[in-house]
Amino acid sequence: MNRMIDISQKVFSCKVFPGDTAPEKRQAMSIANGDVCNLTDLSMCAHNGTHIDAPFHFISTGKTVEQVGLDAFVGDCFVARHSGDVTAENAAEIMERAANAGAAERILIAGKATVTAGAARVFAGAGIKLLGNESQTVGPEDAPKEVHLILLGADVILLEGIVLDGVADGRYFLSAAPLNLEGCDGAPCRAYLIASL
Repeated sequence: MNRMIDISQKVFSCKVFPGDTAPEKRQAMSIANGDVCNLTDLSMCAHNGTHIDAPFHFISTGKTVEQVGLDAFVGDCFVARHSGDVTAENAAEIMERAANAGAAERILIAGKATVTAGAARVFAGAGIKLLGNESQTVGPEDAPKEVHLILLGADVILLEGIVLDGVADGRYFLSAAPLNLEGCDGAPCRAYLIASL
């Protein structure tokens, strides 16, 4: 038997990275007002809430959302809890635990953690497909470029703004496929884990 765990933020009450456009919704049609149906218009940044970063986000010649293979977003993953800076040594230890669990292609970091450049090099060097974290950016909020360039430059897709409260360390099955926003640098997604009971 399996248990599904939603690890996505609610879009209209989500955390917003400083400077990004916050999501908004408008009721375009309403049954209560005599319209034939309810219809919602929305506007948002592609990086609001739980979302992925494609390489094009920081690399002008990088892959856009629709050019990234879906296998990066779906498959076994390893959740590792950490607080503070994730150093190269921390990243190596996480990779060792993930490999021992048979889930070293997708790494999700739970907790208030910041991936350092040294850790990014370890993850990139390990050939992972996806790195996820709870913050709205994987690197330092005031200087995210270096970490993004290291990871996205190695075609490591980033899954940012996930919610891992109460999720224990260990192996899970991840589904985090983004909206097919062709030509875009990122896209929102409904991310969830499947845990074996």
